[in-house]
Amino acid sequence: MSSATVSHDRDVVIIDGVRTPFAKAGSDLKDVHAADLGTRALSELLARTNVDVKQIDEVIIGNTGSPADAVNISRVIALRSGVPLKTSAYTVHRNCASALESIASGYDKIRSGTLDMVVSGGAESMSKMPIFVPQKIQIILNKLFMARKPSQALPLIGRLFQADLKQIRALLTANQKDPYFPEIAVVQGLTDPFVGINMGQTAEILAKEFGLSREIQDQFALRSHQRAVAATKEGRLRNEITPVFLPPDFKKIVSNDVGPRENQTLEQLAKLKPFFDRKYGSITVGNACPITDGAAMMLIMSREKARALGFKPRAKIRSYAFAGLEPERMGLGPAYATPIALKRAGVTLKDIDLIELNEAFAAQVLACEKAMASKQFAQEKLGLSEPVGEIDPERLNVNGGAIAIGHPVGATGTRLVLTLLNEMERQHKNLGLATLCIGGGQGGAMVIERES
Repeated sequence: MSSATVSHDRDVVIIDGVRTPFAKAGSDLKDVHAADLGTRALSELLARTNVDVKQIDEVIIGNTGSPADAVNISRVIALRSGVPLKTSAYTVHRNCASALESIASGYDKIRSGTLDMVVSGGAESMSKMPIFVPQKIQIILNKLFMARKPSQALPLIGRLFQADLKQIRALLTANQKDPYFPEIAVVQGLTDPFVGINMGQTAEILAKEFGLSREIQDQFALRSHQRAVAATKEGRLRNEITPVFLPPDFKKIVSNDVGPRENQTLEQLAKLKPFFDRKYGSITVGNACPITDGAAMMLIMSREKARALGFKPRAKIRSYAFAGLEPERMGLGPAYATPIALKRAGVTLKDIDLIELNEAFAAQVLACEKAMASKQFAQEKLGLSEPVGEIDPERLNVNGGAIAIGHPVGATGTRLVLTLLNEMERQHKNLGLATLCIGGGQGGAMVIERES
């Protein structure tokens, strides 16, 4: 198979991209709304490209938290960033691949000739994901809202205080079956409703099935931090990050990712206790990605449109693919989606120069490496006669990954493609693969080709 392609007017090309710093939930960006994060990234993208916003056909942004005050967050971000009222905008949700879905959706519309220019991206504030009021308290509050006189309201207020005491008792006893116990949205969101286990427990399944020791997982996590710290110090991530000014006085600035630990050691990681399977497990908060806040945006258009407006494309999107698998093994998603994307691009894994594979968990990435190199896995799970191929560690996540940088679920897909593109340009590489697992049992992958 040849990795070279011929240019066509309907090629979908990447003009530029930018992201905010990524920060652990509850840290530096905790008070910044997801729409504000997205607005910061999109405003910077529009300024960098100096694109005429009237030329933008649509804005497509990934988000999983669906904030109540910005349900169609794409429209909110678009208008706040100066995109005209006439330009449509919609939000996409494919769990961890929401932002990759935003690029894929834009790709399809441009490739088909329906649109010429699209803003794709993602925004997420996991810090601001809500705590749900239990149904019994909701019923009381609804009745209180409808009360028309004090005699109707006072008994309801008394019931609220009683409910609060029961809620406190439930918190103290950790009895989550108590009808007055609050429900944390991010915990619900990271739990698969089909199999009833959370994402960390799915990683535990892969660690056991693929024989991944605690030590090898911690070593992978350490490498992620070391690479991310080095990339930050050497300025390799500088061009893709725009600073965020923090409310309320906007004097403090966050300009780098809040997550990579310069002094991280294997000894420190080894001291952490398993989090999801406390007795027999190996997944810890150290070898898993943190819950994260952040946003990323990208401008894509047809080659014909780029030529007409005088833009110099940075890369062409060769292909993308999504695939499904068992929800309890969702971490293997890249091993299912990658061969489809490679086939559609007309290349093999050997042709790929650099790979960004999202580090939801160290065990999940390591399991994907083993699965993609396995002939048995290819034959039994993928229906292929030969394995997808071996992943060279020196080509994988060379600037660190989500274990260090973070994983704001609605934005990560765009971050992967953007980081990949920047590194391909830095190393003068031709082909890159961005891929990630998706909660619920899916995988996503995209192949891009650098423009010479």
